Parts: sequence; C-alpha cells; structure tokens
Amino acid sequence: MDTLDKKGNTFVHTVSTDGVDRRDSEGVKLYLKQKCTPSRKTQKKSKGVNVFFFFLSSLIGIFSVHTFSLCSRTPLKVPPCNFPGALNNIHSLTGGRLVCYGGGANFCRRFYGLRLWILESLNLQQRNRKCGPAHEFKSIRSQEKDHLANHLETTSSCEGQVINLHNDSIETTSTQPPEESSAQNYEPDVSTEVVTSIESKAFQQTHSSSSSIEDSKAPSLCIAVIGATGELARGKIFPALFALYYSGFLPENVGIFGYSRKDLTDEELRSIIASTLTCRVDHQSNCGDKMDAFLSRTYYLNGGHDNTHGMSKLNARMEQIEGKSEANRIFYLSVPQEALLDVSSCLASNAQTQKGWNRIIIEKPFGFDALTSHQLTKSLLSKFQEKQLYRIDHLLGRNLIENLTVLRFANLVFQPLWSRTYIRNVQVILSEDLAVPTGRYFDGYGIIRDIVHSHILQTIALLAMEPPISLDGEDIRNEKVKVLRSIRKLEPSDIILGQYKASTGDKVDVYLNSLTPTYFASALFIDNARWDGVPFLIKAGLGLINHRVEIRIQFHRVPGNIYCERIGHNIDLATNELILRDAPDEAILVRVNNKIPGLGLQLDSPELNLLYKDKYKAEVPDSYEHLLLDVIDGDSHLFMRSDELAAAWNILTPVLHEIDRKNVAPELYELGGRGPTGAYYLWAKHGVPWGED
Repeated sequence: MDTLDKKGNTFVHTVSTDGVDRRDSEGVKLYLKQKCTPSRKTQKKSKGVNVFFFFLSSLIGIFSVHTFSLCSRTPLKVPPCNFPGALNNIHSLTGGRLVCYGGGANFCRRFYGLRLWILESLNLQQRNRKCGPAHEFKSIRSQEKDHLANHLETTSSCEGQVINLHNDSIETTSTQPPEESSAQNYEPDVSTEVVTSIESKAFQQTHSSSSSIEDSKAPSLCIAVIGATGELARGKIFPALFALYYSGFLPENVGIFGYSRKDLTDEELRSIIASTLTCRVDHQSNCGDKMDAFLSRTYYLNGGHDNTHGMSKLNARMEQIEGKSEANRIFYLSVPQEALLDVSSCLASNAQTQKGWNRIIIEKPFGFDALTSHQLTKSLLSKFQEKQLYRIDHLLGRNLIENLTVLRFANLVFQPLWSRTYIRNVQVILSEDLAVPTGRYFDGYGIIRDIVHSHILQTIALLAMEPPISLDGEDIRNEKVKVLRSIRKLEPSDIILGQYKASTGDKVDVYLNSLTPTYFASALFIDNARWDGVPFLIKAGLGLINHRVEIRIQFHRVPGNIYCERIGHNIDLATNELILRDAPDEAILVRVNNKIPGLGLQLDSPELNLLYKDKYKAEVPDSYEHLLLDVIDGDSHLFMRSDELAAAWNILTPVLHEIDRKNVAPELYELGGRGPTGAYYLWAKHGVPWGED
C-alpha cells in the first residue's frame, strides 16, 4: 500500500521475506538492488546479455509507460526490478501495490514476459478503441507462475478484459471494487509474484464478460413486419431493412420477424423476400454472405385470424429468439386501415417487450377525415404513448425534405430573405407521369388523403416554420404544428380538383362513377407575421406529362430596377428564384440575372446549378431506409404527431366533405397531359407564372 511523506512524495510499501517494512525511498532502492541484482555466478554467465539489454530495458520501460498510459490514463513507470539500469525510474502507482523480488537467473525469462506484456498492451489498446474511447481497464494483474509456457490465452470484450499469460505473464481482469479487494486480505508470494493494479473511474459497465455464447447471439433489436406478405412489405420494407443491415446500420444479431395470416414456414418467407433484396452499388463486397446472414435472422409466424392469439404467439417466438438478454422491438403495421385498430390493440396487450422500448410504425392514410382520424388517434393513445408512435410517409424520407432545414438554418445568405419581405410566392409541385392508382385508391383515398394531407402540408410546415430551439424531434414538431394551425381556411375559389380520363387503350383502373380526385391544386395562406400575404401554391397530380417533384421559391422584383429595359418583354422571368428539385434529377438551382457576353448590354436569367449526381458520387438511399433508421434512432421530426395530424385534417376536411356531398366535381384531363386548365387560371389569379413553362 502506498503512503505519502510531508512533501507529498510517494513511497512504496514493500514486504520482504524477513518481515521488514521498508518505507524509506532510499531503502526501497537499496532493497531492490539487493533483491534484484544477479549473483556473481549468474552475472558471469549473463555478462554479455546484461550489456546488450542495459539500454534496451530503458527504452522498453519508456515505451511501455506510453502504451499503458493510453489505456489507463494513470501515470505509470514500469518497475525495473530486473533491470538495474532503470532503478531511478521507479514510481508507485496510485492506489496500487508493488512487490519486487527475484534474481539475475530469471533475467531473460522476466524480459520475455515483459515483452509479451508490451505486445498485449498494444493489442488491448486497439480492442478498447473498437469498444469505444470511454472503455478503460479497471485493473491489471501481473502474475508469475512456476513454469514457463509458450502460449498466450486472451479473452476480450467491451464489458471486461481477461488475458492469461502463463509464467512471467500478465493477467488482465475486471476485478472487484477497491473496498472488496483490500490489502489486508492480500498475501503475496514474494518468491513468485508481481502484482500491479490500476483503478479507472471511467470504466463502469453493467454487463459481465462471462456472458454465454447463446446470450452473445441473442438480438438486441427485433423488428416485426405485420402484413409481411403484402406488396409494400415485399417491395419496400424488407429490402430497406436489408440495405440497412448490409450497410452496418442494424446490429449483426438483429431479429427480423414476418407476421401474416398465410400458412408459411421460415424458409418460405425467406424465399419470397430473397428475390427482392439487392446490395448497394457503391460497396458490393460480401453481398452473398450478408444476404445469407440477413435471411438466417428472418423468421415467420402465422398469426391466423385471431390477432389476440397471434400476437401472443409472436411474443413467445420473439422471446425465444431474444433469450434472457435485453432487446428493443419495432412493429411495422403494414395493414389496411380497417384492420389497424384490431391489430394495434392486440399488439399492445400481447406483444410488447418488458425488457426495452417498443416503437410502432403506422402507414398512411391516418384516417379519412378529422373525425375518423380523431377516433383512431384516441384508440392508439389509449394503448401506446405518443413517443412510441411513428406515422410514416415515405415521401418525407426524400433527401429534399431532409435538406430543407439544413438549407434554411445553416446558410446565413438565406436567413434574412426567408419572409414576406423578399419572397413573392412559394410553389410545391408533385406530378407523377404514371397512372399508378388502383381500385382501392379511387374507392376512397384519393390524392388529398394520400399525398396532400401528409407530404405536401409537412413540406410547407418545414419550409415555413420558425427556427426550432434544437434539432430534437419534439422541438421541430412544436414549430411545425404552429404553421399548420396558422393556415387560413381554404376557399372553394382557391381549389382546383381534377381526374384523368383514360382511353380504351390505356390499362388503368378508373372508376368512372367516382369523384375521387387524382389532381389537386390550391393556394394556401399562412396568417402569421413572417408569411402574411404570401401565397403557397400547391400542385399535386397523377397521370401528367412528366415526373416532377420540386419546390420553387420566387422572390420579389428589384424595386426601381434600372435594367428593366434590358431584361426583355417578360419581367417575371427576371425575378430571382430558388429551386429545390428532387426529380427527375436532384439539384439546387438559383436563378440570377446576368449580362450576356459580347458587345452591347443584354441580360439573361441563367440558373446556377448544383446537380447532385455530378457533385456527389454516393448512391442516394431509398426513403424507407432513411425513415426506418430514424425510427431505430428515435428521431421523430419527419413523423406526424397527433396534434399535427389534427391540424392538417382541419385544413382539408371541409374540402373532402364538399366532394362527398357532390358539391364539387373534379375537372377531367387527358392522361399524360398537363392537368386541368383551371390550375392555370388559379396561378394567374395570384400573379404567379406557371413554373414549368
């Protein structure tokens, strides 16, 4: 046990075979010389060896101190009991014990053990870096045995470290707390053992390194896809999960569970989803191995027609795979709206884990109007907490949406411009060139419930919200709901509805007697100080001439522009414009006025272009990958909260009721055309040029 003198010097408490306590520092050195200096007979035999190792021992001591201090963060000097030339470097370890003994006959043997200790310290340092910089050794015990072995046994983990080196070796273990391993209970064998312990306050772990092999294979995360045999699950969810697994964003031991009413086995489900799995373009290494590993972690359960019993069986199967280890669970409810309440209720009562968190992913639409959405939300919140619910819209997982907050709040050039003072209008455009709806789509969903309610309104909320106090999901959602509550009630004159008409040669599923719109255009106004009077123009349609997803922000004209005569006949084309494009090619464009090179003075309005495919070579992940990773990380800012949901329905429900009462009829437009002509008049009414022209 170490003691301090009045000057603060550290002494080494040494115990010898004659029972004398030596506390004097000079006595320690003399004692060590007597105990550690080889006899004359041995010196004669190892004279040549001692000369060679005199300088080498000092270098090794210095190198060992540097290496060990990286792991323990404790000042350390290697005790040179076997190296007389390094006696001046002896220092006691804080909270440690040092007992030196032995003779010159053990010189080479001791040096060999020291060399192994240095090499192992380097290995341990590398393993600790993999486990994290906060993981440090709690103690290191060096012990000599009676015979020399030529092998090294090493067992290492992030929770604890055990290294056994027989004879002149080091045994590194996670020892008991200092109060449990006191000096009174320690009786060293001074003829065979050197013990050094290093205490580290930073090392605090709850797991033991003696975990069984079965526990190490148990998943720390389980993901259950309810409705696993549906088109969405096969085409999007399972491929997104594999992409995350292949890229290293899922634990190696993740458990993937499929649940549906079909009678399948594990192998049959694996066969179904295997054909949909692909590896990343930018790193194809070990694709087959990763795919086999992912499929081996995929299981199936037939829930039958009784979800109460089915969810109980799912829970039992998940517990069987999880074992006794702690595990979190994610449930992706890829089920029709009419089955959502029953599935979620049975899940809440029978399938949630008690050993971690539970998160529930719900697909849109989130109700059909304000009333049905309120009933659905009330039922869900009676079973789950708000923080457990993740209402997913895959369109919000696009990089364009994620980049909105970055563009706004990370660039000083845009912050002072982001208000009615400089912005003339904002256009949010989503046009699909293919007729993708099915009978179910026309039977009640339509483009308002499917796209406008979630994607369009969420885009406007992110674009128009005030700066949040942090990037925390709740802080961002607090600002989004303020925008949604500030949107003015829609006037019928500010709404254009349309439905494409198909010719006999077009293979599209259209209910000719249905009034469900496939096109929606509107002018929204946000009644707050920042956006008062600025029209937010929406255009969302299916079966149009091209595929286009973009946000156009047009600025006011330059007051008293002295170059008006040089711009041309259409001054609207000379206004500055910021274009955020997601499709067909993701890009950020800024329209500016510029002089055309040459004689004379003529102005042009070119676009400064940041084209992603030219600037960034990395593959853009699918939106489902992005959103699933957000769920795993607990990031909720791209998912609608209950109050956001209610505010959005309050905006659109009056329009939906007018359609249901047949007070409003959609205008027909040609499949593959530009949409209803009424949209042109709506844009002109608010003094906005048609963006794509």
